[in-house]
Amino acid sequence: MTSAQTVDLMRELFITTFWLSLPVLGVGFLIGIAVSLFQILTSIQDSSFSAVPRLTAFLAVLLFAMPWMLAKLIAYTTGLLGDLSRFAH
Repeated sequence: MTSAQTVDLMRELFITTFWLSLPVLGVGFLIGIAVSLFQILTSIQDSSFSAVPRLTAFLAVLLFAMPWMLAKLIAYTTGLLGDLSRFAH
């Protein structure tokens, strides 16, 4: 395996990881900002108040995005294992 192949493999791995984590992290970021703004406006400083909506949003995004995430992960794994002879030099 050459260094160019290794770089391509790692680049593809990082891009796939980015796309798989983007929905969960994006929603967590947006919910975190919304909850923080609400806490600032209402002066409620309870730690469970900030954690429960964020965890609920994470669960909802995982439930809705899981089929897409699994399809993307299966496509990546199939492509990697299907082209395994490329790396066996």
